[in-house]
Amino acid sequence: MSDAIEIRHDSGARRFETLVEGHGAYVEYRLEGGVMAIIHTIVPDAIGGRGIAAALVREALEYARGAGLKVSPHCSYAVAYLKKHPEYADLAA
Repeated sequence: MSDAIEIRHDSGARRFETLVEGHGAYVEYRLEGGVMAIIHTIVPDAIGGRGIAAALVREALEYARGAGLKVSPHCSYAVAYLKKHPEYADLAA
């Protein structure tokens, strides 16, 4: 995505979310001990194909790293992202 998007961490809802052109997109997770389980990556079709999902997952991974959490991807997008980005291999649960 060429334009930077603002991503907000809603720790109460356990989501990283953004609003683009009036459409909400998010990554949802749950905490299981010291592991962040990424369970959903949702980007509406109207704003798809712009790297929004990647930005959301990257933000979640950076948060996990900073918080000392391991990561377990449960959604197909997060699994694919981690396979393409070996710089996050150290986070694997």
